[in-house]
Amino acid sequence: MDEPRRQARGQRRMVQLLDAAAVVFAETGYAKATTNAIARQAGVSPGTLYQFFANKEAMAEALAERYRSELTAAHDKAFDPGTARLPLPELVDRMIRPMVEVNLENPGFKALFGSGDLPDKLSAPTRALQQAVTGRVSNVLAARYPDLPADRLETTAAVATQIFAALLGTIVSTPAAQRERWITELNQALVGYLTTLEQDTGA
Repeated sequence: MDEPRRQARGQRRMVQLLDAAAVVFAETGYAKATTNAIARQAGVSPGTLYQFFANKEAMAEALAERYRSELTAAHDKAFDPGTARLPLPELVDRMIRPMVEVNLENPGFKALFGSGDLPDKLSAPTRALQQAVTGRVSNVLAARYPDLPADRLETTAAVATQIFAALLGTIVSTPAAQRERWITELNQALVGYLTTLEQDTGA
Protein backbone atom coordinates (compact mmCIF):
# COMPACT_ATOMS: atom_id res chain seq x y z
CA MET A 1 0.00 0.00 0.00
CA ASP A 2 1.43 3.41 -0.90
CA GLU A 3 2.14 6.02 1.78
CA PRO A 4 -0.74 8.46 1.02
CA ARG A 5 -3.31 5.64 1.22
CA ARG A 6 -1.76 4.35 4.45
CA GLN A 7 -1.88 7.83 5.96
CA ALA A 8 -5.50 8.32 4.91
CA ARG A 9 -6.50 5.00 6.45
CA GLY A 10 -4.66 5.88 9.65
CA GLN A 11 -6.41 9.25 9.81
CA ARG A 12 -9.81 7.61 9.40
CA ARG A 13 -8.96 5.19 12.21
CA MET A 14 -7.98 8.04 14.52
CA VAL A 15 -11.26 9.82 13.81
CA GLN A 16 -13.15 6.58 14.51
CA LEU A 17 -11.35 6.12 17.82
CA LEU A 18 -11.89 9.72 18.90
CA ASP A 19 -15.57 9.55 18.04
CA ALA A 20 -15.84 6.41 20.17
CA ALA A 21 -13.94 8.08 23.00
CA ALA A 22 -16.32 11.05 22.93
CA VAL A 23 -19.28 8.68 23.34
CA VAL A 24 -17.70 6.71 26.20
CA PHE A 25 -16.45 9.80 28.04
CA ALA A 26 -19.87 11.43 27.79
CA GLU A 27 -21.70 8.30 28.95
CA THR A 28 -19.47 7.23 31.84
CA GLY A 29 -17.39 10.29 32.64
CA TYR A 30 -13.67 10.64 32.15
CA ALA A 31 -12.65 9.00 35.43
CA LYS A 32 -14.60 5.77 34.82
CA ALA A 33 -13.84 5.48 31.11
CA THR A 34 -11.33 2.84 30.04
CA THR A 35 -9.42 2.29 26.85
CA ASN A 36 -10.99 -1.16 26.64
CA ALA A 37 -14.47 0.38 26.64
CA ILE A 38 -13.41 2.88 23.99
CA ALA A 39 -11.97 0.11 21.83
CA ARG A 40 -15.24 -1.85 22.14
CA GLN A 41 -17.23 1.24 21.17
CA ALA A 42 -14.99 1.70 18.14
CA GLY A 43 -15.20 -1.99 17.21
CA VAL A 44 -11.45 -2.52 17.34
CA SER A 45 -9.01 -4.36 19.58
CA PRO A 46 -7.22 -2.56 22.43
CA GLY A 47 -3.99 -3.22 20.56
CA THR A 48 -5.27 -1.23 17.60
CA LEU A 49 -6.20 1.66 19.89
CA TYR A 50 -2.69 1.69 21.41
CA GLN A 51 -1.17 2.03 17.95
CA PHE A 52 -2.64 5.53 17.88
CA PHE A 53 -3.05 6.67 21.50
CA ALA A 54 -0.96 5.85 24.55
CA ASN A 55 -3.82 6.21 27.05
CA LYS A 56 -7.20 7.80 27.61
CA GLU A 57 -5.64 11.14 28.58
CA ALA A 58 -4.04 11.35 25.14
CA MET A 59 -7.45 10.69 23.62
CA ALA A 60 -9.12 13.35 25.78
CA GLU A 61 -6.38 15.80 24.83
CA ALA A 62 -6.94 15.10 21.12
CA LEU A 63 -10.69 15.52 21.58
CA ALA A 64 -10.16 18.80 23.41
CA GLU A 65 -8.02 20.13 20.58
CA ARG A 66 -10.52 19.02 17.95
CA TYR A 67 -13.42 20.58 19.81
CA ARG A 68 -11.56 23.85 20.40
CA SER A 69 -10.68 24.06 16.73
CA GLU A 70 -14.28 23.51 15.66
CA LEU A 71 -15.62 25.93 18.27
CA THR A 72 -13.17 28.62 17.15
CA ALA A 73 -14.25 28.20 13.53
CA ALA A 74 -17.92 28.35 14.55
CA HIS A 75 -17.33 31.50 16.60
CA ASP A 76 -15.53 33.21 13.73
CA LYS A 77 -18.39 32.39 11.40
CA ALA A 78 -21.17 33.29 13.83
CA PHE A 79 -19.85 36.44 15.43
CA ASP A 80 -18.58 38.67 12.63
CA PRO A 81 -19.04 42.37 13.50
CA GLY A 82 -19.03 43.03 9.75
CA THR A 83 -22.53 41.53 9.58
CA ALA A 84 -23.88 43.73 12.39
CA ARG A 85 -25.98 45.93 10.11
CA LEU A 86 -27.95 43.09 8.53
CA PRO A 87 -31.70 43.02 9.19
CA LEU A 88 -32.12 41.73 12.74
CA PRO A 89 -33.72 38.34 11.87
CA GLU A 90 -30.94 37.63 9.36
CA LEU A 91 -28.23 38.71 11.80
CA VAL A 92 -29.62 36.46 14.53
CA ASP A 93 -29.87 33.53 12.12
CA ARG A 94 -26.25 34.00 11.06
CA MET A 95 -25.18 33.93 14.70
CA ILE A 96 -27.14 30.93 15.89
CA ARG A 97 -26.75 28.47 13.01
CA PRO A 98 -22.97 27.88 13.23
CA MET A 99 -23.31 27.39 16.97
CA VAL A 100 -26.14 24.89 16.52
CA GLU A 101 -24.16 23.06 13.83
CA VAL A 102 -21.01 22.66 15.93
CA ASN A 103 -23.07 21.14 18.74
CA LEU A 104 -24.90 18.82 16.36
CA GLU A 105 -21.60 17.66 14.88
CA ASN A 106 -20.08 17.00 18.32
CA PRO A 107 -22.67 15.11 20.36
CA GLY A 108 -21.48 14.42 23.88
CA PHE A 109 -18.67 16.95 23.82
CA LYS A 110 -20.59 19.43 25.95
CA ALA A 111 -21.20 16.76 28.58
CA LEU A 112 -17.56 15.70 28.49
CA PHE A 113 -16.01 19.14 28.81
CA GLY A 114 -18.58 20.33 31.29
CA SER A 115 -17.97 17.41 33.62
CA GLY A 116 -16.03 17.83 36.80
CA ASP A 117 -13.77 14.81 36.41
CA LEU A 118 -11.83 15.84 33.31
CA PRO A 119 -8.32 17.09 34.17
CA ASP A 120 -8.38 20.88 34.39
CA LYS A 121 -5.52 21.28 31.92
CA LEU A 122 -7.79 19.69 29.31
CA SER A 123 -11.12 21.27 30.21
CA ALA A 124 -10.06 24.82 31.14
CA PRO A 125 -9.17 26.06 27.63
CA THR A 126 -12.42 24.70 26.23
CA ARG A 127 -14.48 26.20 29.04
CA ALA A 128 -12.81 29.55 28.41
CA LEU A 129 -13.71 29.35 24.75
CA GLN A 130 -17.33 28.47 25.57
CA GLN A 131 -17.51 31.35 28.05
CA ALA A 132 -16.13 33.73 25.42
CA VAL A 133 -19.41 33.49 23.50
CA THR A 134 -20.94 36.32 25.54
CA GLY A 135 -18.00 38.56 24.66
CA ARG A 136 -18.30 37.70 20.97
CA VAL A 137 -22.03 38.50 21.05
CA SER A 138 -21.23 41.76 22.80
CA ASN A 139 -18.80 42.73 20.03
CA VAL A 140 -21.46 42.24 17.36
CA LEU A 141 -24.03 44.20 19.36
CA ALA A 142 -21.52 47.00 19.96
CA ALA A 143 -20.98 47.28 16.21
CA ARG A 144 -24.74 47.44 15.64
CA TYR A 145 -25.52 49.77 18.54
CA PRO A 146 -22.37 51.91 19.01
CA ASP A 147 -24.09 54.32 21.40
CA LEU A 148 -25.37 51.63 23.75
CA PRO A 149 -24.02 52.08 27.33
CA ALA A 150 -21.48 49.45 28.30
CA ASP A 151 -23.55 48.03 31.15
CA ARG A 152 -26.63 47.63 28.94
CA LEU A 153 -24.48 46.04 26.25
CA GLU A 154 -22.98 43.55 28.70
CA THR A 155 -26.36 42.63 30.17
CA THR A 156 -28.01 42.22 26.77
CA ALA A 157 -25.22 39.98 25.49
CA ALA A 158 -25.43 37.82 28.62
CA VAL A 159 -29.21 37.43 28.40
CA ALA A 160 -29.08 36.67 24.66
CA THR A 161 -26.47 33.99 25.31
CA GLN A 162 -28.64 32.45 28.03
CA ILE A 163 -31.67 32.39 25.73
CA PHE A 164 -29.60 30.52 23.17
CA ALA A 165 -28.25 28.09 25.79
CA ALA A 166 -31.74 27.42 27.16
CA LEU A 167 -33.03 26.18 23.81
CA LEU A 168 -29.85 24.57 22.49
CA GLY A 169 -30.43 21.26 24.28
CA THR A 170 -33.92 20.98 22.81
CA ILE A 171 -32.66 21.75 19.31
CA VAL A 172 -29.84 19.20 19.50
CA SER A 173 -32.04 16.44 20.92
CA THR A 174 -34.98 17.02 18.58
CA PRO A 175 -35.31 14.72 15.54
CA ALA A 176 -33.89 16.34 12.41
CA ALA A 177 -37.31 16.61 10.76
CA GLN A 178 -38.52 18.88 13.58
CA ARG A 179 -35.30 20.77 14.27
CA GLU A 180 -35.94 23.70 11.95
CA ARG A 181 -39.10 24.56 13.85
CA TRP A 182 -37.11 24.96 17.06
CA ILE A 183 -34.39 26.97 15.35
CA THR A 184 -37.12 29.29 14.10
CA GLU A 185 -38.49 29.60 17.63
CA LEU A 186 -35.02 30.45 18.93
CA ASN A 187 -34.58 33.06 16.23
CA GLN A 188 -37.92 34.64 17.08
CA ALA A 189 -37.17 34.65 20.80
CA LEU A 190 -33.85 36.42 20.27
CA VAL A 191 -35.26 38.86 17.73
CA GLY A 192 -38.09 39.67 20.12
CA TYR A 193 -35.63 40.34 22.92
CA LEU A 194 -33.23 42.39 20.82
CA THR A 195 -36.04 44.43 19.29
CA THR A 196 -36.09 46.44 22.52
CA LEU A 197 -32.63 47.70 21.61
CA GLU A 198 -33.84 48.63 18.14
CA GLN A 199 -36.56 50.72 19.75
CA ASP A 200 -34.32 52.31 22.37
CA THR A 201 -31.50 53.19 19.98
CA GLY A 202 -33.48 53.90 16.82
CA ALA A 203 -31.32 51.39 14.93
